[in-house]
Amino acid sequence: MAKLLRKLTVVAGAAGAARQYVKKNPDKVNRIAEQAGRFIDKQTKGKYNGKIDTAVRKVKTATGKAATS
Repeated sequence: MAKLLRKLTVVAGAAGAARQYVKKNPDKVNRIAEQAGRFIDKQTKGKYNGKIDTAVRKVKTATGKAATS
């Protein structure tokens, strides 16, 4: 049980650090999300295009940049 709690603490810390990074660098996060989406779409030959677009849109919404795209 103690190992699980330590792992959860590490994950929570990483999530907090990711939130701080997103708040400080929303444009960079959006650009990387778009690049990753295009790469994955290309690798899957468009099979998951709708799901990828939804995920990228959610990233933009979370960063507050959805209206600028």
